[in-house]
Amino acid sequence: MSKKGCSPDNSACEGFFVRLKNEVFYGEDWSGWTIEAFMEEIDVYIRWRNERRIKLTLDGMSPVEYRASLGLMTA
Repeated sequence: MSKKGCSPDNSACEGFFVRLKNEVFYGEDWSGWTIEAFMEEIDVYIRWRNERRIKLTLDGMSPVEYRASLGLMTA
């Protein structure tokens, strides 16, 4: 988040949290979970989203596959 009134930054953060809640939080029964287990679940989701999720803007590749196709890293 940046300075007050910078809506592009704010909308990116809002979009991420809406998607996180829809894909992970809603529809699940979280009773009985420890905070540590919940945080681990969120960490797993964020890693999947940042590394493995297929994106149309990357020609149907995950970010890791796309970087590898450019020779920036090994898959």
